[in-house]
Amino acid sequence: MTALPVIVGMGGINAAGRTSFHQGYRRIVLDSLDATARQETFLGLATLMNLVTLTDGVLKDAEGNVINEADIEAQFGEQVLAGTLIRKIEKNHFDVDATPWQQKMTLTASDEQQIVFETRRRDLPTPVPASWQVEDLSDKKVKVTISADLAIKHDSTRDNPIKAAGQLPTGFDPATMYNSRYQPRGLQATIFAATDAIRSTGLAWQHVMNSVEPDQIGTYSASVAGQVDDEGFGGLIRARQQGDRVSTKQLALGLNTMSTDFINAYVTGNVGTTFTTSGACATFLYNLRAAVNDIQAGRTRVAIVASVECAITPEIVEGFGNMSALANEEGLKRLDNTDVVDHRRTSRPFGENCGFTIGEGAQVAILMDDALALELGADIQGSVADVFVNADGIKKSITAPGPGNYITMAKSVALASSIVGQEAVQKRSFILAHGSSTPQNRVTESLIYHKVAETFAIDSWKVAAPKAYVGHTIAPASGDQLAMALGVFSHNIMPGITTIDKVADDVYSQHLDIRTAHYQCDAMDIAFINSKGFGGNNATATVLSPNVTMQMLTKRHGDAKMAQYQDRNTHVAQAQNEYKQQADLGHYELIYRFGDGLIDENDIVINEESMTIPGFDKAIAFNKSNPYKDMY
Repeated sequence: MTALPVIVGMGGINAAGRTSFHQGYRRIVLDSLDATARQETFLGLATLMNLVTLTDGVLKDAEGNVINEADIEAQFGEQVLAGTLIRKIEKNHFDVDATPWQQKMTLTASDEQQIVFETRRRDLPTPVPASWQVEDLSDKKVKVTISADLAIKHDSTRDNPIKAAGQLPTGFDPATMYNSRYQPRGLQATIFAATDAIRSTGLAWQHVMNSVEPDQIGTYSASVAGQVDDEGFGGLIRARQQGDRVSTKQLALGLNTMSTDFINAYVTGNVGTTFTTSGACATFLYNLRAAVNDIQAGRTRVAIVASVECAITPEIVEGFGNMSALANEEGLKRLDNTDVVDHRRTSRPFGENCGFTIGEGAQVAILMDDALALELGADIQGSVADVFVNADGIKKSITAPGPGNYITMAKSVALASSIVGQEAVQKRSFILAHGSSTPQNRVTESLIYHKVAETFAIDSWKVAAPKAYVGHTIAPASGDQLAMALGVFSHNIMPGITTIDKVADDVYSQHLDIRTAHYQCDAMDIAFINSKGFGGNNATATVLSPNVTMQMLTKRHGDAKMAQYQDRNTHVAQAQNEYKQQADLGHYELIYRFGDGLIDENDIVINEESMTIPGFDKAIAFNKSNPYKDMY
């Protein structure tokens, strides 16, 4: 039997808030929530943003005044709303109205005089230009006389044409939650996301690790750009140009493998599979595919799947902007025929748009094979039937779309039809679209859905697009889509695309249901997570709902085993609820095991049958069968 990869936990952070228990999803559909869920959402966001803190067992504001939970929306609602989702780029990233840069300037002496100045000898360039005459002065200073023109660069600022991004909630600062040691923002977000995901399972991590052989746990994670702020590659590349020194950490911490390494080394203590692959905007799905394949094959029983990107820097923004990929001020003004841009509505999937909006975030999903999930009583949040990846073939432009996404979508729908039947696909499936918000994407992606819908006789195919709210987070973008899918499964509220007035005329919407408002929907059975990445990195995942997954598990394992599972799950659900309550109050207790639980290699015991590693209850059994016995 093929093991079914079951989702047992998901955590993270993006512009909508915390991922666990659907907080970020609930922020997006806030106006469609009931009063209790709405109040919980405002509480969780207010504490996440440090507007309210739990002190001495009571909630207090920044001035120390006691706050009633029921009053949080009235007192801090506007700040919570303004400080989440897509908004004008805040100055903790950079000043978009006065973005620093080095401006070139050529100095020419006036009235045919020479250029003369004084400086310290150690500040002279090496070698000294031939046109410079240097005369020693006192106190290690020199006088420089230049007969030619002098080219210099000086500090300046410019008005950045791109001013909006999907930023982590205002006031959220993971660096203060653990001993972050000046780590890049993306790695801080990784520690938060991994902790959130693990605690969302309601399972003690050590118990999970001791339930399987040590090499049956895997971490699958990556970023695309790596860490591009000052503590990573950004500082490494800029340092000498700005007259600064390169630190000992910038190169290592900048690597796009670091999210994987940090989870292994500082959160889980994993000694099993470690895997990193980047696939542009489909990176999360690429890593999910590897995890799903390993679980199906029996190589992995527990998988941590993650992606992170915190790349709201002047360089990355300018890079995408110069490709005409990002929505800029002038383009938005033309679309709306106005002189004032609404930065909340810069991302407009499938509407009249002019480019995508960059975002930042970290997403972590935890998967198990179905047998282990039942054995541990894990919360079944859904399952991943498979993930399909296909390239585009020969291209005229590396950023142009191609046939690969047709293959991934068609395969995903065909698989879902074979598992749950064509009627379920036709009536109870929905798409989490890539929906990047570019004019080209709205046409090409909708045409794919149109043709697949025609083929499988799907009408009014529901489409949601998370990038309208959190922006394009690049590597974890399809993780944002998965988080929204789990939210829909849980709440039966389909997010509309409220940032558009109507679906654009050139969108192939005949068979699609793209709405501009959130709405109640029937219980969904299948979510198709779709990603169209630069360079032909296309991927689509077939995700099955908790209800469908439980039906499949009952058929495979029987009523008796499912009854035992329900008993175990009672304790897990209680632990989940305890974490949810603490997280909503701002108590996350980040897992950061720096040097804690080091393995003494001298205590590793190896024999012909197995290997025993300190700190793990079970040994690693060696496979003694010959997989090539027909050949040798």
